[in-house]
Amino acid sequence: MLSQILEFISNHALLSLAFVLALAAVLFNEYRNLTAGFKAVGPLIATRIINDQDPLILDVRETSEIKDGIITDALHIPLGELPKRMAELEVHRQRPVLVYCRSGSRSASAARRLRRAGFETVYNLAGGIMAWVDQHLPVVRPGGRKNKRKKK
Repeated sequence: MLSQILEFISNHALLSLAFVLALAAVLFNEYRNLTAGFKAVGPLIATRIINDQDPLILDVRETSEIKDGIITDALHIPLGELPKRMAELEVHRQRPVLVYCRSGSRSASAARRLRRAGFETVYNLAGGIMAWVDQHLPVVRPGGRKNKRKKK
């Protein structure tokens, strides 16, 4: 059996290399998720966290991205400004933190940074504000007015 595997690898070197690289990427991603120290949650679980745990909701999108709306009561600190504005978050250190961005990638980076800074309970909104809006959950426009979702 081992000889067949070796023969396959030698006959299909590129395919075998692609498999090894894909496997390595999946394993690296899983390892990173397990050691991240925060939990990725979808919009419906996030609403339960908001209702039950009263977390700090942190929007790390760029200022130009928030014009279409933010989650109610969210604090907006763009990811690039987070290191120099960490002092603003110190008063919330004992609260859970729910971090989000547009799609969930930048907020994962922010969640890792918050964990390294000593915040114990950190959640990342998987899919970001796009997933939130897709679930027809409310957002408010900067300035306080709720967005009305257009009927299709």
